[in-house]
Amino acid sequence: MTLLPSPTFATLKALAISYGYASFLLLTVEITQRTFNIPIHVSRKIIHVLSGTFMFLLLYLFEQREYVVFLTGSFVVINYIFLRIRMFKSMDPMKGATLGTVYFPFSCAFLFGWFNDGREYLAIAGIMAMTFGDAFASIIGRKYGVLRYQVMGDVGQKTIEGSLANFVATIISVLFFWYIMSPPTLTTSNYFTGALISASVSTFFEAISPMGSDNLTVPIGVAFILSLLGY
Repeated sequence: MTLLPSPTFATLKALAISYGYASFLLLTVEITQRTFNIPIHVSRKIIHVLSGTFMFLLLYLFEQREYVVFLTGSFVVINYIFLRIRMFKSMDPMKGATLGTVYFPFSCAFLFGWFNDGREYLAIAGIMAMTFGDAFASIIGRKYGVLRYQVMGDVGQKTIEGSLANFVATIISVLFFWYIMSPPTLTTSNYFTGALISASVSTFFEAISPMGSDNLTVPIGVAFILSLLGY
């Protein structure tokens, strides 16, 4: 028995579109970063947000959902290779690089594989919390962060401003993407309470997770806590 069914023409087309999009995004940001000397933490977040948003589109692009897991899983290997050889400056800094870019597609593959029974909206909640919550926490924290705090000993500093940005961005992103998906099992009140829970979990895990591991703890934590609460 094979793990993957034979791909249809539509699936092959979806794979080509997906790999093409990823290549175009990475090359465009890389060229832009080198041309205009954009800070690497900014170029990383651009890739982070645009890649994360594309995860949502995969649910509509692929008729064979097994290939969503295959696609996202393949980027675990691809991103690890890029990280090791330092191929893209806009994606992986020369110093202080973490496995965050590897954790990101792993979380997506895991969640799409686990919540493939009509509860894909839980995977999306986790992925969007990771995509937008983490990005805005970093951007706002770096630019406007004044009130600093440390969690987990000496591992990294966070800011109250960044954590608040994470909370707000997660609420908005979860509400927005759930509204588009319109899960039949969720009521209007579920939307709002679910978004609040997602934001609380996302902010907590983003604050305590060192070295890029929030790309694991945030999406998986959000999705599974929502699941345990009956969403």
